[in-house]
Formats: sequence, C-alpha cells, structure tokens
Amino acid sequence: MLNVTFFVKKDSPECDEVRGFLKEFQKQYPHRLAEVDVEDDSAIKAKYGGLIPVIEVGPYTLHAPISRQKLQITLGAASDRKNQLEKLDDPIYKYKMEKGKTLTTGDRISFWIARRYLLILNLFMLVYVGLPFLAPTLMKLGAEGAGQVIYRVYKPLCHQFGFRSFFLFGEQPFYPLKEAGMTGFKTFEEATGITGVDDPYSYSRFEARNFVGDETLGYKVALCERDIAIYLAILLFGVIFGLTGRRFKSLHWMAWLFLGIAPIGLDGFSQLLSQFNWDWFSAVIPYRESTPFLRVLTGGLFGLFTAWFAYPNIEESMNETRQYYIKKSAVIEAGN
Repeated sequence: MLNVTFFVKKDSPECDEVRGFLKEFQKQYPHRLAEVDVEDDSAIKAKYGGLIPVIEVGPYTLHAPISRQKLQITLGAASDRKNQLEKLDDPIYKYKMEKGKTLTTGDRISFWIARRYLLILNLFMLVYVGLPFLAPTLMKLGAEGAGQVIYRVYKPLCHQFGFRSFFLFGEQPFYPLKEAGMTGFKTFEEATGITGVDDPYSYSRFEARNFVGDETLGYKVALCERDIAIYLAILLFGVIFGLTGRRFKSLHWMAWLFLGIAPIGLDGFSQLLSQFNWDWFSAVIPYRESTPFLRVLTGGLFGLFTAWFAYPNIEESMNETRQYYIKKSAVIEAGN
C-alpha cells in the first residue's frame, strides 16, 4: 500500500477536490492517506503554504493545480516503483519501510528537541552565563562555600584572572593592570597588592587567578570579561531570533570571519603574543594589555555574529527534522 502525504489547509475547495480524486483512485492504487495541515508548523507553511494542495507519494511531489490526470499518473508511477523495489527485495528499502511504521522513543526525543531546541539553547545560555554572576552574589551574602563551588566549576572553562574579570559589590566594576593604561581606575596591583602579574610565567598569575575578592573590592564574576560578553551576546541573539519568528538568514561566512573572528583574534592574539617576552616579536608588537571595553566589544561581536551564523543553520536542520516526524506521525496515525 502506498503512503500518500496530503498537505492541506482548512476551507480549501482545491483540497476538497483533490481529496475526492484520491478517494476515486483508492481501489486502483490502494494507499494510506495522511493529511498534514500546513498551519501546524511554520517551516511547512513557509515551504508549502503558497502551493496548497500538495501531494507527496514516494519520491514524487505534486502541487497546485493538481488535475485528476496528473494525480493518476503520479500514483501509477509511485505504485510501479514500489512494486519494483519489493521484487528486488532490497534490505535498505525493507528497513526504511519497517522504520516508518512506528515512532520509537528515539524518534519522540528527536522530535521534541527539534521543536524546542531554541528554548533549550537559550535556557542553557541563561544558566551558563547566569551562574558566574551568582558566585559573587553568594560570596556577598556570606554563602562562601556555595560561591566557591561555582568558581571551581568554571575554573577549567576560563582563566578567571582577577585583572580581566568584572567585580560586583565593590569599589569598581573591574581592576585592570596598569599596562592597560586606564586612567581614573585603581589598578589590580594597587587594589590587591599582587605584583608582577604582567609576567605570564610568574607565580603572581596563579595568585591573580585564585583571587576572588573581598568586601571592599567586591567579588569577581566567575567568567572573564570577554567570555561574559560572548555568551550574553549569544543569549541576546537567541532571544531576538525566537521573538522574530526565527526568520533571520544565516550570516555569510566571510561576514562572520571579518566581523566576528577578526576583531577578537586581533585583540586577543596581539595581547597574548606580545606578553611572551620574545625580543624579535616585541619589535613588531610591543607589550600590550587589552582593556575591559575592548574585551567586551570584541567578545560581544564574536558572540553576536557567531550566533547569527550558526542559529539559522541549526534552524534549517531542525526544520527538516520536524517536517520528517510530522509526516511520519501523520502516516502512522492514518494507518491505525
């Protein structure tokens, strides 16, 4: 028996006409009719909304206007193809036919994720970027044990240098190194008494990483300034992407490269390479320490344009998954 997927919309005379044709051909070409309302899924509506009615049977697709003759020819071709495949006893074809008869637990999980992936990603980003702010809040409230747990969890994920982190509940929002050249702010060395941090090989770097803060200076956020900007920008884009109906097209890879990768690479790598004390390199790029403003700017650009590049591509993949399971569910339901 053929599986015929019929994409329809309510109160459509054209759909009613084609439905009548299908009933007429039921004896000649036995088929299982699965109707899918295009309003049930935004991706299906975008794909087929202007072509209704649409018939899918085997590898063949018909869209409006569908005549009686066109439908008969298509059903005949699909029936002949099905008979030939069955005669060949193709194991791949048999496997696909068996797989299409039931919705497994894996299918249901995949379908659930495909429908809610954006909510999952946004909630994950909210928790991931929110917990680092919870750590200094807990420290301020006296729950130091709980706060330290968060710092330890994020330590493998970020350098957590105090001089490249935001601080809450203190005198300043950040304490940059003196090499950053930010006037009007107390430097990390002045605030903490930890010196020699400008040397990447010194023990002072270890101290700066473990420095959490105190009542006067405040307590540092468990992710560095750049990481906070990256993940907040990804979260912001995810929320906007959802609120606008996920209509954004994927950013061109060259735009992502120049707008997202280049700024963070230029700022981050020039800082990193300049601090290795290589005499030959210092002649090209002198020692530099980036500022909180540059870290936030380049991190934000990277997060925003990376999400703009990735999320629409993920949506396209999830669209295909949703359409597959919607059609599969309709076919199974029609057979019960």
